[in-house]
Amino acid sequence: MTTPQPSAAEAVVGDTSLRLIVAECFGVEVPTFQGEGPSSGHPALFIRLSRCNLTCTKCDTAYTWDWSRFDPRKESTKRTVADLVVWAAASPVELVVLTGGEPLLQQAHLVPLVRELLAAGKRVEFETNGTIAPSPELMVDGVRFNVSPKLASFGVKEGKSIVPSALKAFAESGQAAFKFVASSVADLDRIAELAGTHGLAPVWVMPEGTTAQAVTETTRALADAVAARHWHFSSRLHVLAFEETRGR
Repeated sequence: MTTPQPSAAEAVVGDTSLRLIVAECFGVEVPTFQGEGPSSGHPALFIRLSRCNLTCTKCDTAYTWDWSRFDPRKESTKRTVADLVVWAAASPVELVVLTGGEPLLQQAHLVPLVRELLAAGKRVEFETNGTIAPSPELMVDGVRFNVSPKLASFGVKEGKSIVPSALKAFAESGQAAFKFVASSVADLDRIAELAGTHGLAPVWVMPEGTTAQAVTETTRALADAVAARHWHFSSRLHVLAFEETRGR
């Protein structure tokens, strides 16, 4: 008698070697929503991966990479693809946001995770800094990329944060939106230069700030100039609602 062989999906779920370095998962036990960009306001689950290839001084998730301030043994765990799929499938929420840190540092193991999430009826959004080109295996229906190139004003050298080849891959994919954090009208001028040079569209602008007051003040300072450029403008709903509370 021939023993039935597991399907590809069953093989992935049963493979305990496929592990990702995770900072936190949230949205199942305590519901939340996507706070930024094209899906702002949509109910969402978040899988925040640990580690980043940038060291932005204004980063609001430094616990994913800054080991001078945080202990990686306390701030990250290794979780299997199977575990993460089961966690997400426990919720009726459709949107799963893979964020970081920089999630595409671990994209080899993200391919099976994304495949299984899509098979479970989810859709997936990546939040990425745009320095790493995505694998062709991630460029499939049901996956979108919110690409956030970091400006010098965010506390990082653009020689490291702006990678033309990666931006080209995202721009040509037809599956990306380009979401910039801005704190001044001067930032908008720089965004326009980058968008023109690298063919980045659509452009979304998000006000810098980690408190409701800061987000509101920056929104008012930028609103007219963003509208004049006919760009999209996104607030930071999670900051307005929860400020710096983790897991929301």
